[in-house]
Amino acid sequence: MAKIYKPGEEAPRSGQYEQVGPRGGGTGEERTVTRGEPLPPTPKPGMGYTLVDPTKHKNGR
Repeated sequence: MAKIYKPGEEAPRSGQYEQVGPRGGGTGEERTVTRGEPLPPTPKPGMGYTLVDPTKHKNGR
């Protein structure tokens, strides 16, 4: 099972984070968050986020 991050917690990686319900079920709502930025508030208490699509960085050299 994927780790659930709480709103306000720093994002460990840049990418797409899906809002999940209190029991971990996906809602289909995603937010793009940059590593180190706080995860945004959720519409209801007890909800959180899981990382569903990490950003792929390419070296331009």
